Amino acid sequence: MKLFIKNQNRSERIVRFIISLFLLPTPFVLECTTYSMILGMLGGVLLFNSIVGTCYIYRILGISTCRIKK
Repeated sequence: MKLFIKNQNRSERIVRFIISLFLLPTPFVLECTTYSMILGMLGGVLLFNSIVGTCYIYRILGISTCRIKK
C-alpha cells in the first residue's frame, strides 16, 4: 500500500492551493488568537494536500476525483 496515492484532480489541487495562500498568513495578519492559528494550520494542511495530491479524508471515505490511478 502506497502512502501518497493521488486522489485529487488538477483543478481541485489548484483551488486548494489558492485557498491555502489566503489562510496561511492569518496568524500574522490578524491578531494571534486560537481562531487565526486554526485557520493557519488549515491552510498548511490544504497546501500539503495541493502539493502532494492526496487527501486523507478522501482516502478514508474511498473518494477519488483523479481519473488516473497510480
